[in-house]
Amino acid sequence: MTSLLRVSLNDDPIGTLTLLPSGGVFFAFDEAYLNATSRPVLSQSFFRPSGEIIPESKSSAGKLPPFFSNLLPEGHMREYLAQRGGIKPSNEFKLIELLGQDLSGAVILTPLEGFPVDVPSSEEAEATKNLHPLRFSLAGVQLKFSAIAERRGGLTIPASGMGGDWIVKLPAQNYAHVPENEYAIIDLASRIGIPVPETKLVPLAEITNLPEMGILAGKRALAVKRFDRTPSGKRIHIEDFAQVYNIAPDKKYEGVSYGSLAGMVWTLTGEAGLRDFIRRLTFCIVTGNGDMHLKNWSFIYEDGGTPTLAPAYDLLSTVPYIPQDGLALKLSDTKDMKAIGIEHFRKLVKKAGVPEHIVLQTVRDTVDATHTAWAEHGKQYDLPADIWDSIQKHMDDVEM
Repeated sequence: MTSLLRVSLNDDPIGTLTLLPSGGVFFAFDEAYLNATSRPVLSQSFFRPSGEIIPESKSSAGKLPPFFSNLLPEGHMREYLAQRGGIKPSNEFKLIELLGQDLSGAVILTPLEGFPVDVPSSEEAEATKNLHPLRFSLAGVQLKFSAIAERRGGLTIPASGMGGDWIVKLPAQNYAHVPENEYAIIDLASRIGIPVPETKLVPLAEITNLPEMGILAGKRALAVKRFDRTPSGKRIHIEDFAQVYNIAPDKKYEGVSYGSLAGMVWTLTGEAGLRDFIRRLTFCIVTGNGDMHLKNWSFIYEDGGTPTLAPAYDLLSTVPYIPQDGLALKLSDTKDMKAIGIEHFRKLVKKAGVPEHIVLQTVRDTVDATHTAWAEHGKQYDLPADIWDSIQKHMDDVEM
């Protein structure tokens, strides 16, 4: 029997995902959604340049259409959750059905009545009958889980079911002090006017129901307050830039430059969005963040239809772990952070068709503000000397 999933934004049904006999997956909006005079936005990728909506999309065997594929975790997290659910990590349709009640943003996926989703084989079911998938939130590679804050100040990882108002990001397995690094850089960003979510460092000993994930390079996790949920639990829709550009997760470092992103942000969000984008990009160059790929930028739809840049997340300095690390995407044909100067932003202005005075003034102000904030607060962060020195050296060496 063909498998069918209902796609909703909060409580509003908008379309269906169909698993085809070929193994491909077909997405189609409901006629009621297409004919509505006012409707919530699922993704910018479903609009043609003319503004008309694209009613459907299709993927190849084993994969979801890119928008939905980008909702899934990657790497070890995908393997872990798939194992918990008794399915293959490569089976994206089953994986999104498994996780469809606690995805990022407002998207909810549920089996459509009368069209049950295929269940695991009897052998898989027997092997995993006592396991329940731990729910996750923001997609990505890093090990992270939805968590619920406890009154005593700790955090609880739900053992089953869904929910959570915090994202718990565990220490890396191969790089030391990543949570402390990310906490410092996010805090620094907040001090120069970049919107960020609430964060805190939490000892692993204060996190209950933490699964066994092997040897981790640290004893503290980073807890990040979810910005895609209201205090009452309502979902706020978000989409990352890989979804905006309809690019598969494994292509998140390809195909689009920061100049293209600047032009798109200017078109959709105006001057305020452009200033915010350039401020974040400049800050990442100065602090040595080489991992601002397409999935680390997102739009948030507070009213369901108007995009603004979501709070900055996954901010950390990568240069302590990858010396001479370059940008994730090209800026005026280069990824060399240390060599980037004001002329590269002038080229970005021409490519993107955005106002030069806005871009260049934002770059200059951000460089000054970042150096000032680091000089005033850098020593207060709980960073090992080698990581602190690597960040300081990079900031001293950046051409800007």
